[in-house]
Amino acid sequence: MSLTETKLNSDPLVIAGRRFNSRLMTGSGKYSDFDTMRESILASQCDIVTVAVRRVQSNAAGHGGLAEAIDWSRIWMLPNTAGCKNADEAIRVARLGREMAKLLGQEDNNFLKLEVIPDPKYLLPDPIGTLEAAQQLVKEGFAVLPYINADPLLAKRLEEIGCVTVMPLGSPIGSGQGIRNAANIAIIIEEAKVPVIVDAGIGSPSEAALAMEMGADGLLINSAIALAKDPVRMAMAMFLGTKAGRQAYLAGRMPVKNYASASSPLTGLVN
Repeated sequence: MSLTETKLNSDPLVIAGRRFNSRLMTGSGKYSDFDTMRESILASQCDIVTVAVRRVQSNAAGHGGLAEAIDWSRIWMLPNTAGCKNADEAIRVARLGREMAKLLGQEDNNFLKLEVIPDPKYLLPDPIGTLEAAQQLVKEGFAVLPYINADPLLAKRLEEIGCVTVMPLGSPIGSGQGIRNAANIAIIIEEAKVPVIVDAGIGSPSEAALAMEMGADGLLINSAIALAKDPVRMAMAMFLGTKAGRQAYLAGRMPVKNYASASSPLTGLVN
């Protein structure tokens, strides 16, 4: 492997001491069928897939058999507390999620995507409930990845109590509106000492690249892949957008100028 290839491929995402080769996480919901979901996960080259514990436990439509539909020997499960409206519900579901991961062979998996969402219209996370649940779950040994509004003060508080990432939304979940909270996300990225994973709202590979160019450590993308006309192709495009954005961030973009600057030298011109 050349030096260039080594540089491009040796940039792992580290969460709670665990290394992941991909900086793109995907979801498991909204797909038309399990085959499309499996092919999309493969095309995305992701290492982490999030699963809604409550919907799997209840065999909700589209979720029956989901736990068995993915090769968990290759994919790291990220149980999530989707559907929980308050801290108490989220804590109970988190415990179920940890047991579910163990039953599927991931004995050491203590990861949890924490969602506390009482708002049925805009699906915005509750900052107070999220903080309350996170405090308890960190005490219980969970590696908590909290889904939050792009609130720099909340992100810092969650980091201080022991959360292993913060996951600010780019725009409302499932909206495909892109990065609408760029200024606040930039502050979170600047101040955070844990990985910042932009979650929700990304609709296209260009938006994925933009989030990564800003310095995000990773992305979680579900709806934009699952609801695309060709989910498998879109999964591959999101992988490429995520990787391109990361490499651009590491490379450092050229300065923005108010005037033109010739690409070719002005000396030695032929008369």
